[in-house]
Amino acid sequence: MIKHTLTGLLVLVSVTAFAQSETPAKAKSLDELLRMVQQGRAQETAEHREREQRFAAAKAQQQGMLREAQQRKQQLERLSDQLETTFDRNEIRTSDLTETLDTRLGSFKELFGVLQQVAGDTRGQLDNSITSAQFADRGAFLTELAATLGSTSKLASMDQIERLWFELQREMTESGKVVRFTTTVTTTDGEKVEQDVVRVGTFNIIADGKYLQFIPETGAVLELPRQPQPRFVKTTSKVLSATGPDPVAFGIDPSRGSILGLLVQAPNLQERIAQGGLIGYLIIALGALALLIALERLVVLGIEGRKVLNQLKSSKPDDNNSLGRVLKVADKYRDTDLETLELKMGEAIIKEAPKLSRGLLFLKIIAVVAPLMGLLGTVTGMINTFQAITLFGTGDPKLMAGGISQALVTTVLGLSVAIPTVLLHTVVTGRSRRVINVLERESTGIVAEHAEQAQTKAAPAASA
Repeated sequence: MIKHTLTGLLVLVSVTAFAQSETPAKAKSLDELLRMVQQGRAQETAEHREREQRFAAAKAQQQGMLREAQQRKQQLERLSDQLETTFDRNEIRTSDLTETLDTRLGSFKELFGVLQQVAGDTRGQLDNSITSAQFADRGAFLTELAATLGSTSKLASMDQIERLWFELQREMTESGKVVRFTTTVTTTDGEKVEQDVVRVGTFNIIADGKYLQFIPETGAVLELPRQPQPRFVKTTSKVLSATGPDPVAFGIDPSRGSILGLLVQAPNLQERIAQGGLIGYLIIALGALALLIALERLVVLGIEGRKVLNQLKSSKPDDNNSLGRVLKVADKYRDTDLETLELKMGEAIIKEAPKLSRGLLFLKIIAVVAPLMGLLGTVTGMINTFQAITLFGTGDPKLMAGGISQALVTTVLGLSVAIPTVLLHTVVTGRSRRVINVLERESTGIVAEHAEQAQTKAAPAASA
């Protein structure tokens, strides 16, 4: 009884689950429940049978594919055996042919080895030569020759060997010529223009008074973004305008661009001054101020010196010069006693001295301060250098170049200002002293003359 009850419950659960999955309908009686169970079993049996049929068909298909794969494998194994046999035969044949080739070449093998080496060296030399800007077609020939000589199954023909000899001979010949030809030049603005250029041997290419640069990698001719110093550029114009057989002075670059590149990188005067920074500009400003003061003093003292010389030739004092004003004081106090006249003359000279020595002290100060400011720039530049070493180490000298440049340039600027300023101070001081000496000499002469006159007047009175 219990067994039948459990079986009925299991059937009920199964039917309930089937009913929930398939349809929401519920059985209303036991007969209807039994009917639904029978329908579910029949449906499941049909589905299982259909699934078994699909599995059987798939199994048959897989077995067919397996048979095809096994047959393909057997075919490939047979083909592999055939290829291995063919490879072994070819290796033996290649070895025999190589031995035969070496035997037939004999001493020519060494010849072709030397030819290959010469062709490689020639290719590197001609590719980097500026004559390639004029003879661009030889690059393809040299590439083809290198490929031929690099192959184990080909030999260079007589035409190729003769062409190689011809290119070597032409390079030697062109190295001693100055040739004008037309080529595409890339300007500094990036524009490509057809332009007449002049090639000086294998050393330089110039056009329109400027140096050009040949790029071997691309075969392009570029205008240098920056030209060397003017003394080198002046010679290019002479070469471009030369028409006769007369020789023209021109500086060539035997390094084929290396020396020219260094000359281009060399800073000009303005860039060197800029390396000094703020201190360098202050030193230059002091130098300019000292120069203006010295020029003003030289002009004023020169005019004053000529006026004093004219006054020495004249017997009448004039107010337009320092000696004339001193002589007027002497005339004014000529009838006084000797001591008063001497004091008044000294006072007149003292009044004139500041006008004659004005600005000399400032020149002296500039001559002393300029090298001290240069030393200050040197110390500042060394501090910057040590800071760069602390941060980045000593691996890259360019990082220290700024501080070192300031350290050296400011010292040079300070000395460049101080030395001429000292010389100008000496010259201006000498002119000022000459004028003052004239005033003192004339003043002393007037006082001495007054003393003699006083003694002459005093002698008769004493005798009486």
